[in-house]
Amino acid sequence: MTKFTPFTSQYVALPVDNIDTDQIIPARFLKTISKEGLGDQLFYDWRYDANGNPIPGFVLNQPASKSKKILLTGDNFGCGSSREHAPWALTQYGFRAIISTSFADIFKANALKNGLLPITVSREVHAELFAHPDWALTIDLAAQTVTFPDGRSVRFEVDPFARHCLLEGVDELGYILRHEAAIRAFEAKRVASINTRA
Repeated sequence: MTKFTPFTSQYVALPVDNIDTDQIIPARFLKTISKEGLGDQLFYDWRYDANGNPIPGFVLNQPASKSKKILLTGDNFGCGSSREHAPWALTQYGFRAIISTSFADIFKANALKNGLLPITVSREVHAELFAHPDWALTIDLAAQTVTFPDGRSVRFEVDPFARHCLLEGVDELGYILRHEAAIRAFEAKRVASINTRA
């Protein structure tokens, strides 16, 4: 993963509650263990008709959406099955953060482990964002803030360990490997202690 740094972007507004992971990426696309190309399958059944042609009215098919790094969506985003392909598809499309009033717990954990920041805001802030779809927001994970164009900021909460990993650009395995020397020293001391007792 790359380090999560502050960025400013407009957002894609998708005002739908209870979007489950099968809607984010349908089950028939889960045959791969690679993330590559999954952005093309994001919201596939909403983006394309039965013949595979883009549906013009769907927001992700609008040219301006491709450059936006934030998805603003309805309540209870990511419910349903625990597929890790859902955050993979979102990040492969280009999203770095998702804003909602709530997230399914497993989706939220998977997102944080894959470089995607789920941001929970109040219903008042949520409604204000949907009322101003042309706004650009600045997201600062280190400060844990979302800043509006007028300079106002709202704070969001994030798991401290997940925040550390995102800021450092490492996953859980990468975090452990950074402590490899200490782990080896501990294991050597432990083995020596066992041999001494024997």
